[in-house]
Amino acid sequence: MESAEIRRRWLRFFEERGHTVVPSASLIADDPTLLLVPAGMVPFKPYFLGEVKPPWPRATSVQKCVRTPDIEEVGKTTRHGTFFQMCGNFSFGDYFKEGAIKYAWELLTSSQDDGGYGLDPEKLWITVYLDDDEAERIWHEVVGVPKERIQRLGKKENYWSMGVPGPCGPCSEINYDRGPEFGVEGGPAVNDERYVEIWNLVFMQYERGAGTGKEDFEILGDLPSKNIDTGLGLERLAMILQGVRNMYETDTLRVVIDKAGDLTGVSYGAAADTDVSLRVVADHMRTSTMLIGDGVTPGNEGRGYVLRRIMRRAIRNMRLLGATGPVVADLLDVVIKTMGQQYPELLEDRKRIETVALAEEAAFLKTLKAGTNILDTAVTETKAAGSTVLPGDKAFLLHDTWGFPIDLTLEMAAEQGLSVDENGFRRLMKEQRERAKADAQAKKHGHADLSAYREVADRSGSTVFTGYTHTEGESSVVGLLANGVSAPAAQEGDEVEVVLDRTPFYAEGGGQLADTGRIKLESGAVVEVRDVQQPVPGVTVHKGVVQVGEVVVGSPAYATIDVKRRRAIARAHSATHLTHQALRDALGPTAAQAGSENSPGRFRFDFGSPAAVPGTVLTDVEQRINEVLSRELDVQAEVMSMEDAKKQGAIAEFGEKYGDRVRVVTIGDFSKELCGGTHVANTAQLGLVKLLGESSIGSGVRRVEALVGVDAYNFLAREHTVVSQLTELVKGRPEELPEKISGVLAKLKEAEKEIERYRAEKVLQAAAGLAQEAKDVRGVALAAAQVADGTSADDLRKLVLDVRGRIPGDRPAVVALFTVANGRPLTVIATNEAARERGIKAGDLVRTAAKTLGGGGGGKPDVAQGGGQNAAAVPEAIEAVERLVAEAA
Repeated sequence: MESAEIRRRWLRFFEERGHTVVPSASLIADDPTLLLVPAGMVPFKPYFLGEVKPPWPRATSVQKCVRTPDIEEVGKTTRHGTFFQMCGNFSFGDYFKEGAIKYAWELLTSSQDDGGYGLDPEKLWITVYLDDDEAERIWHEVVGVPKERIQRLGKKENYWSMGVPGPCGPCSEINYDRGPEFGVEGGPAVNDERYVEIWNLVFMQYERGAGTGKEDFEILGDLPSKNIDTGLGLERLAMILQGVRNMYETDTLRVVIDKAGDLTGVSYGAAADTDVSLRVVADHMRTSTMLIGDGVTPGNEGRGYVLRRIMRRAIRNMRLLGATGPVVADLLDVVIKTMGQQYPELLEDRKRIETVALAEEAAFLKTLKAGTNILDTAVTETKAAGSTVLPGDKAFLLHDTWGFPIDLTLEMAAEQGLSVDENGFRRLMKEQRERAKADAQAKKHGHADLSAYREVADRSGSTVFTGYTHTEGESSVVGLLANGVSAPAAQEGDEVEVVLDRTPFYAEGGGQLADTGRIKLESGAVVEVRDVQQPVPGVTVHKGVVQVGEVVVGSPAYATIDVKRRRAIARAHSATHLTHQALRDALGPTAAQAGSENSPGRFRFDFGSPAAVPGTVLTDVEQRINEVLSRELDVQAEVMSMEDAKKQGAIAEFGEKYGDRVRVVTIGDFSKELCGGTHVANTAQLGLVKLLGESSIGSGVRRVEALVGVDAYNFLAREHTVVSQLTELVKGRPEELPEKISGVLAKLKEAEKEIERYRAEKVLQAAAGLAQEAKDVRGVALAAAQVADGTSADDLRKLVLDVRGRIPGDRPAVVALFTVANGRPLTVIATNEAARERGIKAGDLVRTAAKTLGGGGGGKPDVAQGGGQNAAAVPEAIEAVERLVAEAA
């Protein structure tokens, strides 16, 4: 049975039994604590935590998941993988243990002709929690599983929680006996390789307290309602139904392995080391495709780094297998065709996925060449210092600047006989991530515990947003936080977070900045609102300072936004939609939105593109946008079902999470997008849009920045003033400026060349004197000196070679010259053939000199270069070179 059919049967079975089919959420987690969705229940987490009321009593899904903690083990074993699909059925206070158990048994053991999976009941073993007598009774008495095939296990194996205080409960696992060839008998308690787990049924019935680990926590009591959360690993079931030994031999991965083998001439099963690489390629290319499909783009941070790391591991393993050129296109083709049977959007979005993936491959092949040179230099310096450990800061530099995954640095360093200071590297990575995370978290929900916001939501319900039609209005204070904790009141001067029952204030989201303004209480107290966020779904928090009086929970209030700011932001947001559509028209559907920020009078828009957008195309896009403004198109918003929005061709942003009902913003016949932001009523209100330019912000992602309305006019006015000043300076007309300025720059460049020639001549004039002053060190002519500060590295090298050429060739000679440029010492050392015959090598001398200068260096035996940090140590470095020459001579 193919994987796609396993998926279809799962969803059909539960839909026929009253479950709402919930499409897989994006792999981009809608959770600030997660980068990517690692489990099937993650999209349902708000319902289980009580943050949001579930819209259905029972649901089912097949969720895309990515886990990367054990990425280094992928390929080395056949059990580890980064992408998997979790089939789940969920009950929110509806059916409980008996219902979940009976459903699972029916689906697994019903014949394939009847829509089941047709597993032999005699091969199924059950585990339950130690004291879960109820589950054991149902399995034995209701379902009919013999007691000898039901085993009790402890908290570590058969008890579930989220790792934090909240819902928890015992679980029951269904395991399949693969037979004696996979190990000894005795059930899953004895051998989990033979008795492989395929389905886990979680019975959420208790509330847990604080604690650490999977076992160290207290059970506080029963939950108000009992829930069901189950998970069946699609890949594991496919392995059994397809009669193969492991998941890499199933239909969706084996075809990728075979394609990688065709491209490299390597057969799977021929050797252990090549099998590892083939499995890495298959797993990582599938995961990369799914991530790009959900809108992740390669980068050096967060989920972008996860994608970059696994893509680059796949490409490097292809090269280890013998591939010499690009391979991603062929591998991607196989993955999209295979996974497209389950996720048709991959086929629809093939061009964009290919664009992003191929751009990353091209960038990495360049990076591999440039980064390898940097790594070689670091390895040389490390060995010269007598160390066998590459410093953590060097590994971090390779990652941060060149995009080298740490595992790639580890592999390549090991090939040179070095280990890597991983602790130092990870410390620097952690510091970088913590800085970024702290900034984001502090902005999103200040320093407050999220439970405080949930309490407000439970007590008062969701905040009603009135801002689409009103800029002010009456409301009530239903929640108040001061210094991160709930408070009944706040005084003048206090920084507060105010929650209203209804508000015209727009909370930052969808790329649109938050509104600012004032909240005035009936008592006369005033809160100046500086930021608005939604830390938990449905709760709008107004952050600001109490300017006058006392704010008390329960007080009537009147909220007023800064209308001028709102209108400027609305103009920017509408202009963003126009820019998006104009770019798609010019570049094709690959120019999909990858992010945006709409602020007063200006916006930035990120989009997919494998290369820079030509200036002429950007000019055409700008002209198209402004032509649309002159057409005075109406801007309308309508709420509809997601299905209807797709039928109308509305564009959705990758990575955004949408509900069953969505808001569609339409601009005349030009643009139609899913959007929750605020907009102008007519394009004529934008006035003018000026694109300032575009730039790269990551592999395959470009950014356009622009001004709107009065800000755009002011920019053009300043440009006009500058042009007027330049025409006055060059005594010409505006259209003559490029030619006249080019002429001036050409003359300036020629003058600079003349100055450079004069300076170089002055430097080389010293060559004769340096050669004559060479001292004899045990039969070797040594010309060692410090030349004028500011001498460039290129000129220093020319001078060294000139001096060496002036010393008779039959006399062993060493030339070691030093200079200080920009406060840093630099040295170039050269030897002639006679000196090298005595074993005197320039590279050895440079390493000694550079070490004395507090730096490093290297090169060939005839000429080498180095530098350092300590300019005052130049005399000492000259002495060190002389001592080494004396010892070698």
